[in-house]
Amino acid sequence: MYSILLSAGWPIWPLLIISIVGLAIVIERTWYLRQIQVFPKDCLETAFGLANAISNGKSITESEISSLKQSSLAGTLFACLLREKLQGNSADSAIEELQATAQSIWLKLDRYLGALATIATAAPLLGLFGTVVGMIEIFGSQGAINGGAGSPQQLAHGISVALYNTAFGLLIAIPALAAWRSLRSIANQRQRECEEFTRQLFKKLYPITASNIAP
Repeated sequence: MYSILLSAGWPIWPLLIISIVGLAIVIERTWYLRQIQVFPKDCLETAFGLANAISNGKSITESEISSLKQSSLAGTLFACLLREKLQGNSADSAIEELQATAQSIWLKLDRYLGALATIATAAPLLGLFGTVVGMIEIFGSQGAINGGAGSPQQLAHGISVALYNTAFGLLIAIPALAAWRSLRSIANQRQRECEEFTRQLFKKLYPITASNIAP
């Protein structure tokens, strides 16, 4: 592997750096977007249990809502809605606060995905840059300038730089693009799940308003 890096020349190092960054993003996002991370096992039960308590006129503590908020991303949305109801705010006020909270949640779900898409786009361009550098080394050799055949070793090095960088750029771009599309789909799915469960909780807490705005 090290001999390949040496044969590919210095243009391979930017590609190697972005490949490491891309791999780190894929691992982090795959871990972060797990369903159990967004929706812990008891998160929904806790949220609807607290909603039932509020609907039945029972008292719940702020610490219970804070604990739900800290449990997960979905818990943050549920806690926001429960706190609005507990404070006696109207449905319109709850929706406004919920939308603001949801925006921050969606940003967390989408975090680093833009960087991964940039890596998938930039890798072939960096590979092409390495190819151009290799071609410059070929045609810029002393023998080529003087009209000769040039040094075979220098010609071989220039060709290896060109081909290795092209191949390595594609080798990074294709998995990065596939990973980005997959993680983008998972993030969208988690967002839809958050919206659906939050809608159900809203209907539980504000039944009359929810029925009025239902299609």
